[in-house]
Amino acid sequence: MAGRVEGKVAFVTGAARGQGRSHALRLAQEGADIIAVDIQGQIDSVPYGMGTAEDMAETVRQVEALDRRIVARQADVRDFDAVKGALDEGVAELGKLDIVSANAGIFSFGTMDALSEDEFDDMIDVNLKGVWHTAKAAIPHLKANKGGSMILTSSTAGIHAIPNIGHYVAAKHGVVGLMKTLAMELAPDWIRVNSVHPTSVDTDMIQNAAAYELFAPDLQPEERTKEVLADRYASLSLLPIPWVQPVDISNAVLWLASDESRYVTGLELKVDAGETLK
Repeated sequence: MAGRVEGKVAFVTGAARGQGRSHALRLAQEGADIIAVDIQGQIDSVPYGMGTAEDMAETVRQVEALDRRIVARQADVRDFDAVKGALDEGVAELGKLDIVSANAGIFSFGTMDALSEDEFDDMIDVNLKGVWHTAKAAIPHLKANKGGSMILTSSTAGIHAIPNIGHYVAAKHGVVGLMKTLAMELAPDWIRVNSVHPTSVDTDMIQNAAAYELFAPDLQPEERTKEVLADRYASLSLLPIPWVQPVDISNAVLWLASDESRYVTGLELKVDAGETLK
């Protein structure tokens, strides 16, 4: 069924690549215009390369190839004024706001006793405070629109604990608390708020040397290939797969954004191949 969000405007954070680009494209495929932001730069505590201006330009190209409008801006979700400014510009150009995908996030590794102050602070500031900034900037526009759908990206780490990423677990559990509170506060305004909880997704966030070292400390660096690591990632899930694809999460975001879920709010939607049942 085409056109499931036809005529709507969606705000997507972390849209330069990975899940964010996938969400923007999937929503555009179904008729939405896009307001896209990304840091387009590096955070020192993140052990893999982050999205760039060139990546965002490719997101713009692909959305426009779908004959949809897109307003793309550089903004760090840690900076509320930057997020608000970018969103305000996008709404001024595209006319309204219906959908929010608070997707921007980072990943790093370390036991709780070994994490540095910067690693912990960066994680909370991006993955939790950045989600709050996104919601706070969007709420006035959604209220002016007399309703909408807000989708916060959490994780399986927002449902259960996982060693070596305690700061990530804390942030993603916090996202669930934000979601539930926002769902309660915004229901009278017909604003629905839900969270999605992906397992491992086949993006640069997990396909990098630091993640491979965590999963395969017994192997030499040159032995840690994507093919070799697939079996170890698969051990996390019930379904016999190592990871899901970004579009699998985008399809969940699309459903929560569409009128098909018009009475769904406060939901923790797992796309986890059974991981959280183990």
